[in-house]
Amino acid sequence: MLLSKGFEVEMYTGTPQGEIVGLSDKITAALHGFVREPDSRNVEYTTPPLYSYDRLLCNLVRPRRDLRAYLQTLGNYTIHPGSTLSLGDSQQFWRSDPSNPYHDYIEQTYGATVVTASIHINIGIEDPEMLMRACRLVRLEAPLFLALSASSPFLDGQVTGAHSRRWSVFPKTPAQVPLFTSHDHFIQWTEQQLVLGTMQNVRHLWSSVRPNGDRRPYNLNRLELRICDLVSDPIALLAITAFLEARLMQLFDHPDLDPLVSSSLSIEELGAIADDNEQAAAYHSLDAELRHWQDGRTIIARDWIEELYPDLGAIAKSRGFSCFLSPLKKILREGNEAQRWLAAYEQGQDIRTIIQQGIQDMSDREAMLEEQICQGIAA
Repeated sequence: MLLSKGFEVEMYTGTPQGEIVGLSDKITAALHGFVREPDSRNVEYTTPPLYSYDRLLCNLVRPRRDLRAYLQTLGNYTIHPGSTLSLGDSQQFWRSDPSNPYHDYIEQTYGATVVTASIHINIGIEDPEMLMRACRLVRLEAPLFLALSASSPFLDGQVTGAHSRRWSVFPKTPAQVPLFTSHDHFIQWTEQQLVLGTMQNVRHLWSSVRPNGDRRPYNLNRLELRICDLVSDPIALLAITAFLEARLMQLFDHPDLDPLVSSSLSIEELGAIADDNEQAAAYHSLDAELRHWQDGRTIIARDWIEELYPDLGAIAKSRGFSCFLSPLKKILREGNEAQRWLAAYEQGQDIRTIIQQGIQDMSDREAMLEEQICQGIAA
């Protein structure tokens, strides 16, 4: 049986010329299912938890098509790819809800470093100890998912030097998050952070992966992978999700994959490796030099993914979703969105042209998927 899966999708809105424009107040008032982010240039929608990849694909595409149709009623507006303010303006914070005290805190504490777009991948796991085991493994392999998804090499019309500028500067909060050894450990640690004020509320755990549920930290039912940049291609996003699902299935079948069991390193070393690898992946994505959590050996992110792929491919084939995993090979072969954009820049294209082409490609791809795949598939 497949696991349930859902996405939180943050996106920028703006013009086809690449200017990002804050429209979230109008969008959330007019369209069901869209919610505000603290900055009005972002808007977010959430897909319901689904087991089927076909239905998941269409639940990714349809809200975007609805949003595009609505944006056209406001003017010549569209959706932008990428996870940073590629063409500007990162110095301004455009409040979407000036009366919200939590937004006050975010603006005053972090400024525009949090005005980013991303994908959060949620995987349903009901058993709390199994969920903690999954979070430990995914925390240590989260850099691989960032490497596959990186899409923010530009900021304010400049090359930043990072493939994921978003994650290279994102204010992970609290600054130090341990590997949780049990559900009780997670509860006690969260309660302590709230007392210390390092977390403003239970949602204020901004790490690469976190346990989530209806009454955090007590009632938990899903793993939330938060590290990924916005993946504008739904097919690529499903491939990354299939990679995650197959890895979790492998862990459930082989509990000794738990890093607390199968690593030669201490829990403190594991936490440090996770943080260092995230930064390496933020700068170099698939070409990043990482340290493997099992024994500390050095390995390139792309090679690590290729090392895992045969076993995960076999799992996906046995469970009937290998066709959704296989596009991962294209990402490894051609690069993620950041790498493709940087290659175009190095060949002489200017950043504005690259972003404009990305805007058009994103729109064309969604129209094709809706026409060829989503017609006739239930929402």
